[in-house]
Amino acid sequence: MTASPLELADSHPGLCEAIAQQIAQSPQQRMTFAEFMDLALYHPDYGYYVAHAQDLQKGLQGGIQSDFFTSPHLGADFGELLAEQFAQMWDLLDRPHPFTLVEMGAGQGLIVQDVLRYLHRQHFECFEALEYIVVEKSPAMVAVQQTRLQNLTRSWGHLSWKTWDEIPSDSIIGCCFSNELVDAFPVHQIAIANGILQEIYVTAGDTLAGDAFTETIAAPSNPKLAEYFDLIGLKFPAEIYPEPYRSEVNLAALDWITTVGDRLKTGYLLTIDYGYHAQRYYSPSRSEGTLQCYYQHAHHSNPYRAIGRQDITAHVNFTALEQQGDRCGLQTVGFTQQGLFLMALGLGDRIAGLSETGGLEMGERSPQALSLQDILRRRESLHALINPMGLGNFGVLVQSKGLDKALSQPLKGLTTPPLF
Repeated sequence: MTASPLELADSHPGLCEAIAQQIAQSPQQRMTFAEFMDLALYHPDYGYYVAHAQDLQKGLQGGIQSDFFTSPHLGADFGELLAEQFAQMWDLLDRPHPFTLVEMGAGQGLIVQDVLRYLHRQHFECFEALEYIVVEKSPAMVAVQQTRLQNLTRSWGHLSWKTWDEIPSDSIIGCCFSNELVDAFPVHQIAIANGILQEIYVTAGDTLAGDAFTETIAAPSNPKLAEYFDLIGLKFPAEIYPEPYRSEVNLAALDWITTVGDRLKTGYLLTIDYGYHAQRYYSPSRSEGTLQCYYQHAHHSNPYRAIGRQDITAHVNFTALEQQGDRCGLQTVGFTQQGLFLMALGLGDRIAGLSETGGLEMGERSPQALSLQDILRRRESLHALINPMGLGNFGVLVQSKGLDKALSQPLKGLTTPPLF
């Protein structure tokens, strides 16, 4: 795969130059795809999330345009239903004070405000016990979140931004959670060539002159790539896989699980993202992997176009999160789809009651009299959260630490949702 001069014209020139310089300075004049993806997304001056954050800052005074939307963009319901689950977790943990929520990758800060407002209104005792910590890798996104939440920060002294280094081991009693975080971790791309495991590297010519970034295949850069398949219990490569075959390995996700497991003393880890378990993820029929790019409201699979101006993601391997979690003292509580999870927490009641309440009791960030058109639009948003062809098919993985599974009650979100 290469980038054409036309595609490079859409890229950030400073970022292309920085990537090319790093490649030129490396001993073999190449970098792993994980390194490329990390620079493309998180370069402190030119990465996608810097530009994305700048656009969001401008949009805070008006409409926000983005290359993608997530569940919180559809209204307050997603955050409010999460809050219902957090309130039950607080109760199951014997109502600790403080009860710490750690949101990892808080995006625009929408979930923060929706969770806190709902707990204040519906579960005030839980709210009074709450400490809310945001862990965010991108300083630019931290600035967006702090701008949005500045009034809340001034009026309520229990919201803070921290790095993992600032959170001690075995210090969190509560829940660490993320929504569409792990899919943005830089991934290694691997391939099968001549029946053996290989890795895909990125090389470059003179990008300023329009030369393409190109790929080359060589031996794996890290023995952990082969160990990864032992972890998930999969023989890879094997005769069932065609050639050419390529896919992704998310070593950063393993490091992340290790970190969370170290900081969590007692409580839960809740991960919501799109992905599969290992057998489906590495199906022989999925020979091009799961990498997706989002640019100007469309998605494609070429990471070498619009570099620094497009989002790059890969699906999550939930088996890897479960197995690595087990190594780190995290027990798997359950796995379900987002649609079922939200229905079990009461989304079905919200849909059924819309015509009666006008949508004013819950799910509105700024309650006001709603027209019929507004109610229909809100109903459409609620259905989008559970659409099995979209957000509703996202995976929801719950893990725990320090809990007696034999004595614990089932989590609401993992129970069978009622029909309506």
